Amino acid sequence: MIEINGLSKIYKGSGRKALDSLSLTVNNGEIFGFLGPNGAGKSTAIKCMTGILSFTEGNVKICGVDINEDPVGAKKKIGFVPDEHLLYEGLTGRQYVNFIADIFGVEKGRRDELIKRYASEFGLYDRLDETVSNYSHGMKQKIAVIAALIHEPEVFILDEPMLGLDPKSAYILKKLMRDYADKGKTVFFSSHILEVVEKICDRVAIIDGGKLVAVCDIQELKEKRGDLSLEQLFLSLTGGEGVFDIEDEPSDKTDEAEKKE
Repeated sequence: MIEINGLSKIYKGSGRKALDSLSLTVNNGEIFGFLGPNGAGKSTAIKCMTGILSFTEGNVKICGVDINEDPVGAKKKIGFVPDEHLLYEGLTGRQYVNFIADIFGVEKGRRDELIKRYASEFGLYDRLDETVSNYSHGMKQKIAVIAALIHEPEVFILDEPMLGLDPKSAYILKKLMRDYADKGKTVFFSSHILEVVEKICDRVAIIDGGKLVAVCDIQELKEKRGDLSLEQLFLSLTGGEGVFDIEDEPSDKTDEAEKKE
């Protein structure tokens, strides 16, 4: 569902690689976590994957569609929730979601059904006709999620999706992500909340200094590494405490922090 091959990004004037030959394959039907310390390149990678940023080398395919060769075709297959709200705040929640549905050509009956379902699950249905500018941070996050899913994309990409959500809403979002993957679609998300990643992900990738340092199957990690937690693995691979050797994975890292994205 997602194929990333040799992805590199150099910001103008930087002279160094914010992403360095990143290669990943993400399968259908899985929740894939994307981890790294601040400045590791997570948001840069996600923005390249979704076509927001151009990249210096490599290629990205979404469901077999090359993001450079057919950007519109690739983006039609993606639902994206960024780490900061990029909403039209003068619109109501309903108007905003309908605007996104219009862009993707979603049939009216189907969009109304999905808006009602998702807004009701998030406890937002009675607030849909208020302007987005009056929404709390958490409400804006919920509207962003609903808008990202309104065209039923094959690939659901989220950057720090739990920020600003109350416990109930975070639980609903985690359940929605699991249900979405169970339908054979793909969920790809970054997060700093390692406990959440460990509980809901099938696999995770860890990057540091723009380079891939590990790809792990969560179930195998639990079965083969005993009491070792994902947190301990993460710290050992990104310069934290502890020592952990993972076989057959690239381990080259750079000491430079990535340019703030």
